[in-house]
Amino acid sequence: MKIRLGYIGVEDTMEMVLAVIRKYPDYECYPYTHTRFEEIDDLLEQHSGEVDLWLFSGPLPYEAAQQSGKTSKPLFFIPYTGTSLYRTLCEILYQQKLLINELSFDILSQAELQQIFSEFSIKDCPIYNKEYSGSDDDLVEYHLKLWREGKTKAAVTCVWIVQQKLASLGVPVFRVRPTESSIEAVLNTALRAHETLQFMDAQVAVQIIKTDPYNGVSQELFSSDELFNMEMALTQKLLQYAKKVQGSLKHAGTGRFAIFTTRGIVRELTSNFTTIPDFAELKQLESQLTNCGIGIGRTVYEAELLAGKALLHTRSYKDGAWMVFFEDKTITGPLGKPEQLSYSYVSDDLQKISAASSLSIATLGKIQFILRKRATDEINAYELAQHMQILPRSARRILIQLEASGLAQIIGEDNPHPRGRPRKIYRITLNLE
Repeated sequence: MKIRLGYIGVEDTMEMVLAVIRKYPDYECYPYTHTRFEEIDDLLEQHSGEVDLWLFSGPLPYEAAQQSGKTSKPLFFIPYTGTSLYRTLCEILYQQKLLINELSFDILSQAELQQIFSEFSIKDCPIYNKEYSGSDDDLVEYHLKLWREGKTKAAVTCVWIVQQKLASLGVPVFRVRPTESSIEAVLNTALRAHETLQFMDAQVAVQIIKTDPYNGVSQELFSSDELFNMEMALTQKLLQYAKKVQGSLKHAGTGRFAIFTTRGIVRELTSNFTTIPDFAELKQLESQLTNCGIGIGRTVYEAELLAGKALLHTRSYKDGAWMVFFEDKTITGPLGKPEQLSYSYVSDDLQKISAASSLSIATLGKIQFILRKRATDEINAYELAQHMQILPRSARRILIQLEASGLAQIIGEDNPHPRGRPRKIYRITLNLE
């Protein structure tokens, strides 16, 4: 049975994308054209029951679909990869004879542009660039203003509607279009993700791994080719790891990779969410893999979103921390540590206490878990710091804040080291009366 793929794209690249999709016998494509982002909600609402997966022509319509909440089907988009921009820049630099500082860009990040320009041996060049802020009119105004002031001679946009509006205003404009390879890459990713969801009766699990391919590398200078080879070597190891966990790998931003698999597989390879997976590929990349967030969700989108939140929670710990965020909004981790915490991120009671104490729900959830684990409501700053893996002075600030909010009281002191400073013992009561 073929996979019903709904494709939402724009007019100028529609036939190109459809030609690539037709090469895949696994897909039956349902194409829909849009001219404005506002039309996406209606398309999703009308046709989500007819498709198994959604593919979008770029990250902006993809974001619009995510925010709409009109579909629970897996969502994918064709990225503006480096090769897409290379092709446009070659046309501009070598055919139109324009300079980089005569151009304005949008959507792509400053870091992405600088990396690409460095590979063209263009360094220390001022870049006019505006990232997306929720309005294509803002992008049009940005390019138009620079051109009218004589600061630029042309605009480079990733958005079809921006190209159309700028052209109607007389602004020379070039559009970054997807390449065949970028379309094939996302189709393969979507195909593997669908197979995982279809053939394994389990929730979706997404691992977002943060990497630093240059960590541990000597300070000597490298050519762009050598740097590219380092990144490719890291990616290859992650691909091998993804294969072992029966998942698919997707680039998720600078230094980040997402692996799509299932809850059952992740539970098995982490010993019921208690340890970091024991694979040779991960050990070989130990210095380059900084942190990992795992999200468990009912849909690909939910799991990916929770994985991102789990990754944010690893910031409280040293490099190498792995955290898991479940669909019921509970968090556990860091995996493999003796003082692993498991706490709720959404609780009506904790929300009220948070408002009264100015402490975050996450911090309160951790304290609640620690007290239950210790089977006592009494604790000192040193003990709290050990359990939360924070500095004692940070733990003291938390306890003082709880005391000031009427949620803790000092009941005594202990002095395990006669020459040391006595430690105040607090009794904590996490309730509001």
